[in-house]
Amino acid sequence: MIVQRLDRKATLSKAVEQVVQKRPVGLLSDHKRIREGTVACHTGAYSDARKAMPVEVAYQVANQVFDYFLQTRREALVGFQRPVFVLDGSSLTAPHTGALVKAYPPAGGDRAISHWPVLRILVAHELTSGIAARPCWGPMYGEHAVSEQTLTEQIIGHLPANSVFLGDINFGVFTVAFAATQRHHDVLLRLEANRARAIAGGLPLTPGMDQQVSWRPSPYERKRHPSLPADACVHGRSIVRQVQASNGETVTLYLFTTLDLPVEQIVELYGQRWEVETDLRSLKRTLNLHMLSCKTPDMIAKELVLAVTAYNFVRAIMSLAAERADLDPRQLSYSRSEDVVTGALPGLDVAGSEAEYQTKVARMLYLVASCKLPNRKRPSVPRQAWRRPSSKFPSRKALLAEK
Repeated sequence: MIVQRLDRKATLSKAVEQVVQKRPVGLLSDHKRIREGTVACHTGAYSDARKAMPVEVAYQVANQVFDYFLQTRREALVGFQRPVFVLDGSSLTAPHTGALVKAYPPAGGDRAISHWPVLRILVAHELTSGIAARPCWGPMYGEHAVSEQTLTEQIIGHLPANSVFLGDINFGVFTVAFAATQRHHDVLLRLEANRARAIAGGLPLTPGMDQQVSWRPSPYERKRHPSLPADACVHGRSIVRQVQASNGETVTLYLFTTLDLPVEQIVELYGQRWEVETDLRSLKRTLNLHMLSCKTPDMIAKELVLAVTAYNFVRAIMSLAAERADLDPRQLSYSRSEDVVTGALPGLDVAGSEAEYQTKVARMLYLVASCKLPNRKRPSVPRQAWRRPSSKFPSRKALLAEK
């Protein structure tokens, strides 16, 4: 399933053809039909095997690969050894089946609903390498819809101990900070101005502020989260700094952190948060996750966690290649690096000796290091898109009465 996800077609037929061609040799069992070369090209047996595989097996594979590849990370700050994770969320669509419509209701209004089931997904990327932890997801609409903040509380359990959470305004809420610190993680969160004022307890939020504060839940947050302890509190620092945006405008940052670092390093660390935007784009578009093809919730789970594992495989190779070439992994193109990796895999698989294998690996890393992006800055103009022409056919809608 991982090899299948790395292929642009991502079809069952492509995965079966790998086994027919006896690749990859190191992962195939000593089966009589494989030895004799009598494996058929039909996809039925492979499809049944995917369905029969327990979801827990996919979780175990994803966790072990994540722990191993996380060793390729670098220091987020000079002398700062702890892993830093950036949180970001998005939405995915799935096929219209009865099971998926029930689990992940489509967007709907009072009179009609859309056709495609919609999932909300949250991913935590390691800041320096882009390696992603096992994602969390849930319905985006319906009675049991989940927010990104709720998914954050779930994803915390997937991360290594003593990590640091880096989040933008959307994650700058008490429940996220409380859940992280309860598991002995630190946080660096950007806050809305009104929330920063409430946390500061009336202190003036002037640029240059660096004040110890105690963050307690508001009455509204206690109403939304009745399970919060009566003495729930997060002790940290309220920091206010003015920085210059890429378009030249001055922006005031209201930050809350439990880190004991100089303010300059806190601002520098938060400034790297934008990197996750391109990570999520690579994960969705390059690996074709924006529109899933599975038809049951269990297969959705297996596809998502193993797709992230395939993504981590390429990210780890990019980190190794960047280290050898004295580059930042963020300077390399994920899409081009993936092309190099998938092109090199057949040669690695047929290497006749350890020396030949290492030579091919070195060649692959050299080519990945050459996939350097042009030196460019963040776009300073608003995003724009051409208006799509309207279709001459009416839109299909499923009326609520037809459910």
